[in-house]
Amino acid sequence: MGYDVSDYQRIYAPYGKVGDVDKLLEACHVRGMKLILDLVINHTSSQHEWFKASRSSKDNAKRDWYIWRPARYDQEGRRQPPTNWRGYFAGPTWTWDEATEEYYLHLYASDQPDLNWESKSCREAIYDNAIRFWLERGVDGFRVDTVNKYSKRQDFIDAPVVDPKNDSQPAPDMWCNGPRIHEFLKEMTAETFGPYSAVTVGELSNTPCEQQVLDYVSAAEKELSMVFQFDMIRLGTGGGFGGKYCFQPWKLRTLKYFVSKWQKFIEGTDGWTTVFCENHDNGRAVSRFGSDHPDYWARSAKMIALWQATLTGTLFLYQGQEIGMTNAPRDWSIDEYKDVESNSFYQEALASGDKGRVRQVMDGLRILARDHSRLPFHWDDSAYAGFTSKASANPWMRINENYQTINVAKQEEDPDSILSFYKDILKMRKERCEVFIHGTFELLDEEDENVFAYRKSTSTSGGETAIVVLSFSQFPRQMPPAVQKLIHGYECKWKLLKTNILGTSCSDTLLPFEGRVYVH
Repeated sequence: MGYDVSDYQRIYAPYGKVGDVDKLLEACHVRGMKLILDLVINHTSSQHEWFKASRSSKDNAKRDWYIWRPARYDQEGRRQPPTNWRGYFAGPTWTWDEATEEYYLHLYASDQPDLNWESKSCREAIYDNAIRFWLERGVDGFRVDTVNKYSKRQDFIDAPVVDPKNDSQPAPDMWCNGPRIHEFLKEMTAETFGPYSAVTVGELSNTPCEQQVLDYVSAAEKELSMVFQFDMIRLGTGGGFGGKYCFQPWKLRTLKYFVSKWQKFIEGTDGWTTVFCENHDNGRAVSRFGSDHPDYWARSAKMIALWQATLTGTLFLYQGQEIGMTNAPRDWSIDEYKDVESNSFYQEALASGDKGRVRQVMDGLRILARDHSRLPFHWDDSAYAGFTSKASANPWMRINENYQTINVAKQEEDPDSILSFYKDILKMRKERCEVFIHGTFELLDEEDENVFAYRKSTSTSGGETAIVVLSFSQFPRQMPPAVQKLIHGYECKWKLLKTNILGTSCSDTLLPFEGRVYVH
Protein backbone atom coordinates (compact mmCIF):
# COMPACT_ATOMS: atom_id res chain seq x y z
CA MET A 1 0.00 0.00 0.00
CA GLY A 2 2.92 2.35 -0.62
CA TYR A 3 4.76 2.10 2.70
CA ASP A 4 7.58 -0.19 1.56
CA VAL A 5 9.63 2.23 -0.53
CA SER A 6 12.14 0.53 -2.81
CA ASP A 7 13.37 3.75 -4.45
CA TYR A 8 12.81 7.24 -3.00
CA GLN A 9 13.43 8.93 -6.35
CA ARG A 10 11.04 6.98 -8.55
CA ILE A 11 7.27 6.63 -8.80
CA TYR A 12 5.53 3.24 -8.74
CA ALA A 13 5.24 2.55 -12.47
CA PRO A 14 1.44 2.05 -12.72
CA TYR A 15 1.02 5.54 -11.21
CA GLY A 16 3.37 7.39 -13.56
CA LYS A 17 6.83 8.92 -13.51
CA VAL A 18 8.70 11.67 -11.71
CA GLY A 19 7.89 13.98 -14.63
CA ASP A 20 4.20 13.56 -13.82
CA VAL A 21 4.87 14.87 -10.31
CA ASP A 22 6.65 17.86 -11.84
CA LYS A 23 3.56 18.58 -13.96
CA LEU A 24 1.32 18.22 -10.91
CA LEU A 25 3.49 20.63 -8.92
CA GLU A 26 3.41 23.20 -11.70
CA ALA A 27 -0.35 22.92 -12.07
CA CYS A 28 -0.84 23.30 -8.32
CA HIS A 29 1.43 26.31 -8.02
CA VAL A 30 -0.16 28.10 -10.97
CA ARG A 31 -3.46 27.81 -9.08
CA GLY A 32 -2.03 29.08 -5.80
CA MET A 33 -2.11 25.60 -4.26
CA LYS A 34 0.55 23.73 -2.31
CA LEU A 35 1.50 20.07 -2.58
CA ILE A 36 2.85 17.89 0.22
CA LEU A 37 4.01 14.29 -0.15
CA ASP A 38 4.01 11.33 2.23
CA LEU A 39 7.50 10.79 3.63
CA VAL A 40 8.23 7.23 4.81
CA ILE A 41 11.67 7.18 6.42
CA ASN A 42 11.34 4.95 9.47
CA HIS A 43 11.78 1.94 7.18
CA THR A 44 12.27 0.98 3.56
CA SER A 45 11.27 -1.99 1.46
CA SER A 46 13.39 -5.10 1.75
CA GLN A 47 13.83 -4.60 -2.01
CA HIS A 48 15.55 -1.23 -1.56
CA GLU A 49 19.17 -1.24 -2.75
CA TRP A 50 20.25 -0.02 0.69
CA PHE A 51 18.83 -3.09 2.40
CA LYS A 52 20.15 -5.45 -0.28
CA ALA A 53 23.61 -4.06 0.42
CA SER A 54 23.09 -4.17 4.18
CA ARG A 55 22.14 -7.85 4.19
CA SER A 56 24.85 -8.85 1.71
CA SER A 57 27.49 -9.21 4.43
CA LYS A 58 28.32 -8.09 7.95
CA ASP A 59 31.23 -6.08 6.55
CA ASN A 60 29.21 -4.05 4.06
CA ALA A 61 29.41 -0.27 4.48
CA LYS A 62 25.64 -0.10 4.75
CA ARG A 63 25.34 -2.90 7.31
CA ASP A 64 24.60 -0.43 10.10
CA TRP A 65 21.99 1.42 8.03
CA TYR A 66 19.54 -1.15 9.38
CA ILE A 67 19.19 -2.70 12.82
CA TRP A 68 20.83 -6.13 13.08
CA ARG A 69 21.20 -8.22 16.21
CA PRO A 70 22.42 -11.75 16.96
CA ALA A 71 20.07 -14.48 18.06
CA ARG A 72 19.39 -15.55 21.63
CA TYR A 73 19.08 -19.20 22.61
CA ASP A 74 16.80 -20.75 25.20
CA GLN A 75 17.76 -23.53 27.64
CA GLU A 76 17.05 -26.15 24.99
CA GLY A 77 19.35 -24.39 22.54
CA ARG A 78 16.54 -23.17 20.29
CA ARG A 79 17.15 -19.92 18.45
CA GLN A 80 15.07 -16.97 19.67
CA PRO A 81 14.69 -13.33 18.48
CA PRO A 82 16.85 -10.69 20.22
CA THR A 83 13.82 -9.36 22.14
CA ASN A 84 10.22 -10.37 22.76
CA TRP A 85 8.78 -7.30 21.00
CA ARG A 86 5.49 -7.62 19.14
CA GLY A 87 5.11 -5.77 15.82
CA TYR A 88 2.17 -3.70 14.67
CA PHE A 89 0.97 -6.40 12.28
CA ALA A 90 1.13 -9.23 14.88
CA GLY A 91 4.10 -11.52 15.37
CA PRO A 92 7.66 -10.61 16.34
CA THR A 93 9.49 -7.49 15.20
CA TRP A 94 12.52 -9.56 14.18
CA THR A 95 13.19 -11.71 11.09
CA TRP A 96 16.08 -14.14 10.77
CA ASP A 97 18.42 -13.66 7.82
CA GLU A 98 20.03 -16.95 6.81
CA ALA A 99 22.81 -15.36 4.77
CA THR A 100 24.39 -13.32 7.56
CA GLU A 101 22.90 -15.26 10.48
CA GLU A 102 21.44 -12.31 12.32
CA TYR A 103 17.99 -10.86 12.89
CA TYR A 104 16.85 -7.52 11.45
CA LEU A 105 14.25 -5.27 13.09
CA HIS A 106 10.94 -4.32 11.51
CA LEU A 107 8.18 -2.66 13.52
CA TYR A 108 5.76 -3.44 10.71
CA ALA A 109 5.85 -6.20 8.07
CA SER A 110 8.98 -8.29 7.54
CA ASP A 111 9.46 -6.69 4.12
CA GLN A 112 9.63 -3.25 5.79
CA PRO A 113 12.99 -3.28 7.63
CA ASP A 114 13.60 -0.33 9.95
CA LEU A 115 16.35 2.13 9.11
CA ASN A 116 18.99 2.73 11.77
CA TRP A 117 18.91 6.42 12.60
CA GLU A 118 21.84 5.96 14.96
CA SER A 119 24.00 5.81 11.81
CA LYS A 120 25.04 9.30 10.73
CA SER A 121 25.71 8.17 7.16
CA CYS A 122 22.24 6.62 6.99
CA ARG A 123 20.62 9.86 8.16
CA GLU A 124 22.56 11.87 5.59
CA ALA A 125 21.45 9.50 2.84
CA ILE A 126 17.81 9.89 3.96
CA TYR A 127 18.08 13.69 3.93
CA ASP A 128 19.66 13.80 0.49
CA ASN A 129 17.92 10.91 -1.24
CA ALA A 130 14.40 11.01 0.18
CA ILE A 131 13.89 14.67 1.12
CA ARG A 132 16.09 17.19 -0.71
CA PHE A 133 15.44 15.44 -4.02
CA TRP A 134 11.74 16.38 -3.76
CA LEU A 135 12.23 19.78 -2.15
CA GLU A 136 14.49 20.74 -5.04
CA ARG A 137 11.65 19.85 -7.42
CA GLY A 138 9.34 22.28 -5.62
CA VAL A 139 7.40 20.08 -3.17
CA ASP A 140 6.01 22.30 -0.41
CA GLY A 141 6.22 19.89 2.50
CA PHE A 142 5.60 16.42 3.86
CA ARG A 143 3.28 14.32 5.94
CA VAL A 144 6.02 12.61 7.94
CA ASP A 145 5.16 8.97 8.58
CA THR A 146 5.77 7.38 12.03
CA VAL A 147 7.64 10.52 13.04
CA ASN A 148 8.35 9.56 16.66
CA LYS A 149 9.78 6.07 15.99
CA TYR A 150 13.20 6.90 14.56
CA SER A 151 15.02 6.71 17.89
CA LYS A 152 14.90 3.24 19.43
CA ARG A 153 16.19 2.35 22.85
CA GLN A 154 19.62 0.85 22.35
CA ASP A 155 19.64 -1.60 25.25
CA PHE A 156 17.20 -3.89 23.39
CA ILE A 157 15.65 -5.39 26.50
CA ASP A 158 12.48 -7.47 26.68
CA ALA A 159 9.13 -5.77 27.16
CA PRO A 160 7.04 -6.69 30.21
CA VAL A 161 4.81 -9.71 29.67
CA VAL A 162 1.23 -8.44 29.50
CA ASP A 163 -0.12 -11.14 27.17
CA PRO A 164 1.00 -14.52 28.59
CA LYS A 165 -0.61 -16.41 25.69
CA ASN A 166 1.83 -14.89 23.18
CA ASP A 167 5.60 -15.03 22.84
CA SER A 168 5.67 -11.45 21.52
CA GLN A 169 4.71 -8.54 23.76
CA PRO A 170 3.63 -4.95 23.03
CA ALA A 171 6.69 -2.72 23.34
CA PRO A 172 5.95 0.84 22.09
CA ASP A 173 8.01 2.29 24.95
CA MET A 174 11.05 0.73 23.29
CA TRP A 175 10.71 2.76 20.10
CA CYS A 176 8.25 5.67 20.53
CA ASN A 177 9.62 9.06 21.65
CA GLY A 178 13.06 7.53 22.10
CA PRO A 179 16.12 9.10 23.72
CA ARG A 180 17.44 10.87 20.60
CA ILE A 181 14.19 11.62 18.76
CA HIS A 182 14.27 15.39 19.26
CA GLU A 183 17.94 15.52 18.35
CA PHE A 184 17.17 13.70 15.10
CA LEU A 185 14.19 15.91 14.23
CA LYS A 186 16.09 19.13 14.93
CA GLU A 187 18.92 17.93 12.71
CA MET A 188 16.56 16.87 9.92
CA THR A 189 14.71 20.21 10.02
CA ALA A 190 17.94 22.22 10.02
CA GLU A 191 19.32 20.16 7.13
CA THR A 192 16.21 19.92 4.96
CA PHE A 193 12.81 21.35 5.89
CA GLY A 194 14.03 24.63 7.35
CA PRO A 195 16.07 25.96 4.40
CA TYR A 196 13.13 25.26 2.06
CA SER A 197 10.43 26.62 4.42
CA ALA A 198 8.66 23.29 4.06
CA VAL A 199 5.56 22.49 6.11
CA THR A 200 5.68 19.23 8.06
CA VAL A 201 2.84 17.22 9.57
CA GLY A 202 4.08 14.41 11.77
CA GLU A 203 2.21 11.18 12.45
CA LEU A 204 2.50 10.99 16.25
CA SER A 205 1.20 7.84 17.90
CA ASN A 206 1.54 6.72 21.54
CA THR A 207 2.08 10.26 22.79
CA PRO A 208 -0.72 11.04 25.28
CA CYS A 209 0.74 13.99 27.24
CA GLU A 210 0.30 17.61 26.18
CA GLN A 211 3.88 18.61 26.97
CA GLN A 212 5.21 15.63 25.02
CA VAL A 213 3.34 16.84 21.94
CA LEU A 214 4.32 20.48 22.46
CA ASP A 215 7.95 19.40 22.41
CA TYR A 216 7.39 18.41 18.77
CA VAL A 217 5.31 21.38 17.57
CA SER A 218 6.64 24.36 19.51
CA ALA A 219 7.92 26.89 16.96
CA ALA A 220 10.91 27.59 19.20
CA GLU A 221 11.98 23.95 19.05
CA LYS A 222 12.19 24.01 15.22
CA GLU A 223 11.12 20.42 14.67
CA LEU A 224 7.62 19.99 13.13
CA SER A 225 4.94 22.40 11.97
CA MET A 226 2.14 20.27 13.46
CA VAL A 227 1.25 16.65 14.18
CA PHE A 228 -1.61 14.20 13.99
CA GLN A 229 -2.29 13.13 17.59
CA PHE A 230 -4.25 9.88 17.69
CA ASP A 231 -6.29 9.80 20.92
CA MET A 232 -9.64 10.68 19.36
CA ILE A 233 -9.33 8.74 16.12
CA ARG A 234 -8.39 5.57 18.05
CA LEU A 235 -11.76 5.50 19.83
CA GLY A 236 -13.23 2.01 19.68
CA THR A 237 -9.94 0.17 19.25
CA GLY A 238 -8.79 -2.28 21.88
CA GLY A 239 -5.27 -0.87 22.01
CA GLY A 240 -2.63 -0.80 19.29
CA PHE A 241 -1.55 -4.41 19.48
CA GLY A 242 -3.20 -7.77 20.29
CA GLY A 243 -6.70 -6.50 21.00
CA LYS A 244 -6.77 -3.67 18.49
CA TYR A 245 -9.73 -5.01 16.50
CA CYS A 246 -11.74 -6.17 19.50
CA PHE A 247 -14.12 -3.20 19.27
CA GLN A 248 -14.67 -1.26 22.49
CA PRO A 249 -17.90 0.78 22.56
CA TRP A 250 -17.08 4.36 23.49
CA LYS A 251 -19.05 7.15 25.10
CA LEU A 252 -19.55 10.65 23.72
CA ARG A 253 -18.05 12.19 26.84
CA THR A 254 -14.77 10.41 26.00
CA LEU A 255 -14.77 11.94 22.52
CA LYS A 256 -15.50 15.34 24.08
CA TYR A 257 -12.62 14.94 26.50
CA PHE A 258 -10.11 14.16 23.77
CA VAL A 259 -11.32 16.93 21.45
CA SER A 260 -11.20 19.48 24.29
CA LYS A 261 -7.76 18.32 25.45
CA TRP A 262 -6.16 18.60 22.01
CA GLN A 263 -7.93 21.85 21.16
CA LYS A 264 -6.78 23.59 24.32
CA PHE A 265 -3.21 22.29 24.62
CA ILE A 266 -1.79 24.94 22.27
CA GLU A 267 -3.53 27.90 23.94
CA GLY A 268 -0.94 30.31 25.30
CA THR A 269 1.90 28.50 23.51
CA ASP A 270 3.80 28.84 20.23
CA GLY A 271 2.55 25.46 19.02
CA TRP A 272 -0.03 24.56 16.38
CA THR A 273 -2.48 21.71 15.95
CA THR A 274 -4.49 19.74 13.41
CA VAL A 275 -8.16 18.86 12.95
CA PHE A 276 -9.13 15.50 11.44
CA CYS A 277 -11.47 12.56 11.97
CA GLU A 278 -10.54 10.35 9.01
CA ASN A 279 -7.33 9.02 7.53
CA HIS A 280 -6.01 6.03 5.60
CA ASP A 281 -5.61 3.93 8.76
CA ASN A 282 -9.17 4.00 10.08
CA GLY A 283 -12.78 3.33 9.21
CA ARG A 284 -14.92 6.04 7.64
CA ALA A 285 -16.09 8.82 9.97
CA VAL A 286 -19.74 8.69 8.96
CA SER A 287 -19.83 4.97 9.82
CA ARG A 288 -18.00 5.46 13.13
CA PHE A 289 -19.18 8.79 14.54
CA GLY A 290 -22.46 9.24 12.64
CA SER A 291 -24.66 6.72 10.88
CA ASP A 292 -24.42 5.15 7.45
CA HIS A 293 -28.09 4.12 7.59
CA PRO A 294 -29.84 5.70 4.56
CA ASP A 295 -32.20 7.66 6.84
CA TYR A 296 -29.35 9.43 8.62
CA TRP A 297 -26.33 9.13 6.33
CA ALA A 298 -26.38 12.57 4.68
CA ARG A 299 -27.46 14.43 7.81
CA SER A 300 -24.85 12.83 10.06
CA ALA A 301 -22.11 13.39 7.47
CA LYS A 302 -23.02 17.09 7.44
CA MET A 303 -23.08 17.16 11.24
CA ILE A 304 -19.53 15.77 11.23
CA ALA A 305 -18.59 18.45 8.70
CA LEU A 306 -19.89 21.19 11.04
CA TRP A 307 -17.92 19.65 13.89
CA GLN A 308 -14.66 19.56 11.95
CA ALA A 309 -15.01 22.97 10.30
CA THR A 310 -15.49 24.79 13.61
CA LEU A 311 -12.41 23.45 15.41
CA THR A 312 -9.12 25.29 15.85
CA GLY A 313 -6.12 24.19 13.80
CA THR A 314 -5.30 23.13 10.26
CA LEU A 315 -8.19 21.07 8.90
CA PHE A 316 -7.41 17.86 7.01
CA LEU A 317 -10.14 16.16 4.97
CA TYR A 318 -9.47 12.63 3.79
CA GLN A 319 -10.49 11.77 0.22
CA GLY A 320 -14.09 10.56 0.19
CA GLN A 321 -15.00 12.28 3.44
CA GLU A 322 -16.36 15.24 1.46
CA ILE A 323 -18.94 13.01 -0.25
CA GLY A 324 -19.74 10.87 2.78
CA MET A 325 -18.10 7.62 1.68
CA THR A 326 -18.95 4.79 4.07
CA ASN A 327 -17.40 1.62 5.36
CA ALA A 328 -17.67 -1.51 3.24
CA PRO A 329 -20.91 -3.50 3.60
CA ARG A 330 -21.03 -5.60 6.75
CA ASP A 331 -21.73 -8.78 4.81
CA TRP A 332 -18.35 -8.69 3.06
CA SER A 333 -16.22 -11.65 4.13
CA ILE A 334 -12.60 -11.49 5.24
CA ASP A 335 -11.64 -12.44 1.67
CA GLU A 336 -12.56 -8.90 0.58
CA TYR A 337 -10.17 -7.35 3.12
CA LYS A 338 -6.77 -6.87 1.47
CA ASP A 339 -4.78 -4.93 4.06
CA VAL A 340 -1.84 -6.71 5.70
CA GLU A 341 -2.94 -5.55 9.17
CA SER A 342 -6.53 -6.74 8.77
CA ASN A 343 -5.42 -10.16 7.62
CA SER A 344 -2.67 -10.49 10.23
CA PHE A 345 -5.07 -9.87 13.11
CA TYR A 346 -7.70 -12.15 11.61
CA GLN A 347 -5.20 -14.98 11.08
CA GLU A 348 -3.95 -14.53 14.63
CA ALA A 349 -7.53 -14.91 15.90
CA LEU A 350 -7.98 -18.03 13.78
CA ALA A 351 -4.76 -19.52 15.14
CA SER A 352 -6.03 -19.05 18.69
CA GLY A 353 -8.78 -21.60 18.06
CA ASP A 354 -11.23 -19.32 19.88
CA LYS A 355 -14.31 -18.93 17.67
CA GLY A 356 -15.62 -16.11 19.85
CA ARG A 357 -12.43 -14.15 19.32
CA VAL A 358 -12.65 -14.71 15.56
CA ARG A 359 -16.17 -13.27 15.54
CA GLN A 360 -15.09 -10.38 17.75
CA VAL A 361 -12.14 -9.49 15.50
CA MET A 362 -14.30 -9.71 12.36
CA ASP A 363 -16.90 -7.41 13.95
CA GLY A 364 -14.11 -4.99 14.84
CA LEU A 365 -12.72 -5.06 11.32
CA ARG A 366 -16.16 -4.18 9.94
CA ILE A 367 -15.96 -0.91 11.89
CA LEU A 368 -12.28 -0.07 12.20
CA ALA A 369 -10.27 -1.79 9.46
CA ARG A 370 -7.89 0.25 7.35
CA ASP A 371 -9.45 -1.30 4.23
CA HIS A 372 -12.56 0.91 4.50
CA SER A 373 -10.67 4.12 3.82
CA ARG A 374 -8.62 2.47 1.05
CA LEU A 375 -11.54 1.44 -1.12
CA PRO A 376 -11.46 3.07 -4.58
CA PHE A 377 -12.84 6.60 -4.68
CA HIS A 378 -16.31 7.16 -6.17
CA TRP A 379 -16.16 9.62 -9.06
CA ASP A 380 -19.40 8.64 -10.78
CA ASP A 381 -21.85 5.75 -11.29
CA SER A 382 -20.03 4.15 -14.22
CA ALA A 383 -18.17 0.83 -14.00
CA TYR A 384 -15.58 0.82 -11.21
CA ALA A 385 -17.09 4.12 -9.95
CA GLY A 386 -15.04 5.99 -12.55
CA PHE A 387 -11.83 5.05 -10.77
CA THR A 388 -10.79 3.18 -13.90
CA SER A 389 -12.59 2.48 -17.15
CA LYS A 390 -10.65 -0.62 -18.14
CA ALA A 391 -11.84 -4.07 -17.15
CA SER A 392 -8.22 -5.22 -17.46
CA ALA A 393 -7.17 -2.69 -14.83
CA ASN A 394 -9.33 -3.81 -11.92
CA PRO A 395 -8.71 -1.78 -8.75
CA TRP A 396 -6.92 -3.48 -5.85
CA MET A 397 -10.22 -3.86 -3.98
CA ARG A 398 -13.85 -4.41 -4.76
CA ILE A 399 -15.85 -1.20 -5.25
CA ASN A 400 -18.26 -0.36 -2.43
CA GLU A 401 -21.72 -1.30 -3.64
CA ASN A 402 -23.21 2.11 -2.82
CA TYR A 403 -21.08 3.93 -5.43
CA GLN A 404 -24.12 4.54 -7.67
CA THR A 405 -25.75 6.67 -4.96
CA ILE A 406 -22.61 8.11 -3.33
CA ASN A 407 -20.36 9.73 -5.92
CA VAL A 408 -18.95 13.10 -6.93
CA ALA A 409 -20.86 13.49 -10.19
CA LYS A 410 -24.21 13.10 -8.46
CA GLN A 411 -23.33 15.45 -5.59
CA GLU A 412 -21.86 18.20 -7.76
CA GLU A 413 -25.30 18.72 -9.32
CA ASP A 414 -27.13 18.75 -5.97
CA PRO A 415 -27.05 21.98 -3.91
CA ASP A 416 -28.19 20.00 -0.87
CA SER A 417 -25.47 17.32 -1.16
CA ILE A 418 -22.71 16.61 1.34
CA LEU A 419 -20.15 17.92 -1.16
CA SER A 420 -22.03 21.20 -1.57
CA PHE A 421 -22.32 21.47 2.21
CA TYR A 422 -18.57 21.04 2.65
CA LYS A 423 -17.91 23.78 0.10
CA ASP A 424 -20.27 26.09 1.97
CA ILE A 425 -18.87 25.52 5.43
CA LEU A 426 -15.25 25.72 4.27
CA LYS A 427 -16.10 29.16 2.91
CA MET A 428 -17.62 30.00 6.31
CA ARG A 429 -14.48 28.76 8.05
CA LYS A 430 -12.22 30.97 5.93
CA GLU A 431 -14.44 34.05 6.26
CA ARG A 432 -14.52 33.67 10.04
CA CYS A 433 -11.00 32.33 10.47
CA GLU A 434 -10.33 34.23 13.71
CA VAL A 435 -13.03 32.35 15.60
CA PHE A 436 -13.03 28.98 13.85
CA ILE A 437 -9.38 28.43 12.81
CA HIS A 438 -7.65 30.45 15.54
CA GLY A 439 -10.24 30.76 18.29
CA THR A 440 -10.11 29.40 21.83
CA PHE A 441 -12.18 26.34 22.72
CA GLU A 442 -14.49 25.87 25.70
CA LEU A 443 -16.48 22.70 26.31
CA LEU A 444 -19.99 23.65 27.44
CA ASP A 445 -21.08 20.29 28.85
CA GLU A 446 -19.12 17.22 29.80
CA GLU A 447 -21.65 14.58 30.78
CA ASP A 448 -24.36 14.68 28.10
CA GLU A 449 -24.02 11.43 26.15
CA ASN A 450 -25.96 12.63 23.11
CA VAL A 451 -25.12 16.30 22.52
CA PHE A 452 -21.69 17.85 22.03
CA ALA A 453 -21.69 21.62 22.59
CA TYR A 454 -18.78 24.05 22.77
CA ARG A 455 -18.00 27.75 22.53
CA LYS A 456 -15.36 29.24 20.22
CA SER A 457 -14.07 32.76 20.92
CA THR A 458 -11.62 35.10 19.28
CA SER A 459 -8.66 36.26 21.31
CA THR A 460 -9.34 39.94 20.64
CA SER A 461 -11.67 41.95 22.85
CA GLY A 462 -15.06 42.44 21.25
CA GLY A 463 -14.42 39.74 18.67
CA GLU A 464 -16.93 37.20 17.45
CA THR A 465 -18.08 34.25 19.55
CA ALA A 466 -19.67 31.06 18.28
CA ILE A 467 -21.59 28.26 19.94
CA VAL A 468 -21.62 24.87 18.21
CA VAL A 469 -24.31 22.32 19.14
CA LEU A 470 -24.11 18.82 17.67
CA SER A 471 -26.38 15.84 18.18
CA PHE A 472 -24.62 12.47 17.96
CA SER A 473 -27.92 10.61 18.37
CA GLN A 474 -30.43 9.03 15.99
CA PHE A 475 -33.25 10.22 18.26
CA PRO A 476 -34.52 13.75 19.06
CA ARG A 477 -32.57 15.21 21.99
CA GLN A 478 -32.87 18.27 24.19
CA MET A 479 -30.04 20.74 24.20
CA PRO A 480 -28.25 20.68 27.58
CA PRO A 481 -29.84 23.20 29.99
CA ALA A 482 -26.61 25.18 30.31
CA VAL A 483 -26.48 25.61 26.54
CA GLN A 484 -30.14 26.65 26.38
CA LYS A 485 -29.52 29.27 29.06
CA LEU A 486 -26.48 30.59 27.24
CA ILE A 487 -28.16 30.85 23.83
CA HIS A 488 -31.26 32.50 25.24
CA GLY A 489 -29.14 35.01 27.16
CA TYR A 490 -27.30 38.09 25.93
CA GLU A 491 -30.67 39.68 25.17
CA CYS A 492 -31.18 37.00 22.51
CA LYS A 493 -28.36 38.31 20.33
CA TRP A 494 -27.37 34.89 19.10
CA LYS A 495 -27.88 34.36 15.40
CA LEU A 496 -28.20 30.92 13.78
CA LEU A 497 -25.36 30.96 11.24
CA LYS A 498 -25.36 27.37 9.93
CA THR A 499 -27.32 24.18 10.30
CA ASN A 500 -27.29 20.85 8.51
CA ILE A 501 -31.09 20.68 8.22
CA LEU A 502 -32.89 22.98 5.78
CA GLY A 503 -35.76 24.91 7.31
CA THR A 504 -34.89 23.90 10.86
CA SER A 505 -36.39 25.80 13.75
CA CYS A 506 -34.41 27.13 16.66
CA SER A 507 -36.24 25.05 19.23
CA ASP A 508 -34.43 23.52 22.16
CA THR A 509 -35.04 20.08 20.68
CA LEU A 510 -32.42 18.80 18.29
CA LEU A 511 -33.49 16.43 15.53
CA PRO A 512 -31.42 13.26 14.99
CA PHE A 513 -27.84 14.20 14.05
CA GLU A 514 -28.74 17.87 13.87
CA GLY A 515 -25.94 20.41 14.05
CA ARG A 516 -26.16 24.16 14.59
CA VAL A 517 -23.66 27.03 14.71
CA TYR A 518 -24.71 30.24 16.48
CA VAL A 519 -22.69 33.47 16.43
CA HIS A 520 -22.83 36.90 18.00
